[in-house]
Amino acid sequence: MISENPFVELSNLIPIIAMQSFVILMFVLVLGGTIYDMIDKQNATYFFRNWRKSKLSKVRDISFNEMMVIIFKTITVDVFSAAEFCSFKRRLAHLLTFYGFIGYVIATVIMVFSYLPEASKTPEIIPILWYVSAFLVSFGCYWFWFFIRVDVAAEGNSRFRLIQADIFVLSLAISSTLAILWGITQTANPILSNVLLILYLLSNLILFGTIHLSKFAHMFYKPGAALQKRVANADGSRRNLPEPADKPAIYGTAKRMPRNY
Repeated sequence: MISENPFVELSNLIPIIAMQSFVILMFVLVLGGTIYDMIDKQNATYFFRNWRKSKLSKVRDISFNEMMVIIFKTITVDVFSAAEFCSFKRRLAHLLTFYGFIGYVIATVIMVFSYLPEASKTPEIIPILWYVSAFLVSFGCYWFWFFIRVDVAAEGNSRFRLIQADIFVLSLAISSTLAILWGITQTANPILSNVLLILYLLSNLILFGTIHLSKFAHMFYKPGAALQKRVANADGSRRNLPEPADKPAIYGTAKRMPRNY
C-alpha cells in the first residue's frame, strides 16, 4: 500500500496538469508570502542594517577561506543539525520535522511531475519515502505541540490554546496527517478518501497561503541570522556586545526545566 504512488489513483479523478499546477501554486505562495513578509516586517532591512553596523565596528578582516569555513559551519551546524536549540527534545522534534518536510516535498514533486499516470514506473522507494516523511513531520509537530511548546511546558497554558504563531506547526501537522490517511484509504474506502483529499488540499492552502501570518518564513531567515552572528564573532564586531570574560562560570552548571506555574 505505502509502496504505491497515491497520485496515480488521483489522476483518474483529477487531470495531471491540475495536480502539477497545484504544486506549482504552493511554491508560488511560499515565494510570494516570504517576499511579502520581508517587506511588511522589514526583515531584510534589519539584517542589512546590522551587517553595515558590523562592518563599521569590526576589528579585523575575514579572509575568503575563513568565510567559506563560516558558511560551511552555518549550513552544517546551525541549519542541518539545529544547534540553536539547547534542549535535546526540542532539537530532535525540530530535526524530525525539518528532514521529514524536505523528504515529503521532494517525494511529492518527483511523483507528481515524473511518474504520472503509470504506476508501474514509480520506484517503490519514492512512495515509501513520501509516507515515512509525512509521518516524521506529523510526529515532530505533535510532539512539539503537545509537550514542548514554551507556553505549555513552562507557562502551564492549555495544550489546545491557539495563537497566530501556531498556524504553521498546526497546519503542517494536520496536512501531513491527512496526506497519510488519504493515501492509505484510497483503495479501501474511496468515499472517505475523497473527503480526506478535500481536507488535505485545504490544509495545504492554509499552510502555504498564510506564510505572512505564521512562522513559516522563519526557516529562511534563521540561516542568515546564524551566518551574521558567526561573522560578527569572527571579525570582532560581536554585534556591539562585550567579549566573554576569561573567568570560569561561578554560578554552577545545573540545569532544570522552567516551571512558572
